[in-house]
Amino acid sequence: MERDPYPLYRTLREGFPVVRDELLGAWLLSRYADVRAALVATRLGPPGPRPSPVHLRLLEPALRSSAGRTAFVLARRIAGRREADLVAEFSAWLPAAAAVAALGLPWEDATRVQEWCRTGHTQSGALHPELAALLRPHIARRRAHPGADLLSVLCGARVDGQALSDATVTGLAGTLLTGGGEATALALASFLANLLDHPAQLNLVRARPGLIPGAWAESLRRDPPAPVVLRRATAPMTLGGTTLPAGAVLACLVGSAGRDPFRFADPDRYDIFRADPVDPAGPEAPAHLAFGAGQHLCPVSPLAGLVAECGLRALLDAMPGLRWAPGFRPAPRGLMARAPRLLLVRPS
Repeated sequence: MERDPYPLYRTLREGFPVVRDELLGAWLLSRYADVRAALVATRLGPPGPRPSPVHLRLLEPALRSSAGRTAFVLARRIAGRREADLVAEFSAWLPAAAAVAALGLPWEDATRVQEWCRTGHTQSGALHPELAALLRPHIARRRAHPGADLLSVLCGARVDGQALSDATVTGLAGTLLTGGGEATALALASFLANLLDHPAQLNLVRARPGLIPGAWAESLRRDPPAPVVLRRATAPMTLGGTTLPAGAVLACLVGSAGRDPFRFADPDRYDIFRADPVDPAGPEAPAHLAFGAGQHLCPVSPLAGLVAECGLRALLDAMPGLRWAPGFRPAPRGLMARAPRLLLVRPS
């Protein structure tokens, strides 16, 4: 299962789209329509703090600049080698390191932040307590002596004439850092693997960088970093013709939903030009479910895409001949968190 869950997903979609798994203690949902409905309707725990679009616009320019610089440094370090592992030396580091650099935190904090952000927010929506404690003294110093980093910008920002509170600044910085968590790193590894597996599409993206967002979305559909997402029904729900009681645990098989042939044509194929029906929420909503759906779409989703775009651009600029090492094939694994753990490449 950890190596190839897709035959089981196919069996579930075709014959048991909503079924109780006694060992897991949850109802398995495997079809796109049911998984999306569950993600839209439910969440784990009470709502946590969510940045507004105005707040996100404060984060994006600084993160883009920082991610571009960080990706450039990481890519140049491996560009001259005969062989390199893009997971250990690039994708595992870029998201957290870019966020730490954007906020102006000490570089030595990157390792600690990377570890804390493997779980992102807690189930209650609060920041990891150690992460919040790390940020507090930095915020106090920026209030007294602002600099040019993003944390200083947040401390000095005003929205509707009001300065941001320490709690809001902490939440926004935490949002940026959790955007550098494990999910983004895993998704970036799968993204690179999908493009390296399809050299013709990689060459198109190299020639036309405007295709990168579509290539990223297609990778999230085909290989989401969290193939199984647990939710709890807060009220009775009817999914796939089955009525589930309030309190039922739902295992939303996002990895199965993204390859549902009733929603996506030839779903196992990676295709950066995929033209599928728009999401029920409208043409601006992503068809993939890798970062949730509807009102529960993860707020760091656009930030993760920004980091992925900067990372790919840096790799392609530094390594025009980037390709797999001879004889290497990526082997994604994992049930709850899935991606290749090794990406051996020839940089030139």
